[in-house]
Amino acid sequence: MSKLQLIHSPASPFVRKVNVTLAETGQTDDVELVRVKTTPVATADEAAAANPLGKIPALVRPDGPAIYDSRVICRYLVARAGADLYPEDRLWDVLTLEATADGILDAAVLAVYERRVRPEEIVSEAWIEAQWGKVTGALDAINERWMSHLFGPLDMGQIAVGCALGYLDFRHGNRNWRQGRDGLAGWYAEFAKRDSMLATMPSD
Repeated sequence: MSKLQLIHSPASPFVRKVNVTLAETGQTDDVELVRVKTTPVATADEAAAANPLGKIPALVRPDGPAIYDSRVICRYLVARAGADLYPEDRLWDVLTLEATADGILDAAVLAVYERRVRPEEIVSEAWIEAQWGKVTGALDAINERWMSHLFGPLDMGQIAVGCALGYLDFRHGNRNWRQGRDGLAGWYAEFAKRDSMLATMPSD
């Protein structure tokens, strides 16, 4: 193996974060995409081989052990490219915003899996609504506190938020996350036009 290999699924928002980062740092052609079909109850062999937790994305390197999760992979790719998506003068803000966006995704993905993986008779609507409450709390915080950051120079916080909002449209479109969050909705309308976002639209 001479190239990096990304264990991925095009539906995963965490994979999308990595692919957007690859595009924004000019490294897309350096990575071979290895598509897998995996769930929490049926882990793909390739995912398990690369990550003992069985989760994607995982990045298989020719010169070292595979690395995971998306935050680690993105940090690695940014360093590899010498890019400035984790600027030192705003590092803690960037990392906090990225963590907030990843938290949105964690909750949104868990809500999807509750219906998709559990037998219908034991699906918990209370659990799903609790996860959505986490999503809305984080969205409100971003809309109220982080807009000036989002409109600043591109960094990983922005990429993570963009991918989180894209996933909400993809899997939770009926929830209308834009309502009451005009600032965030307006920012995303423009951010979603970036070539890197258009090239990485999620699909089943």
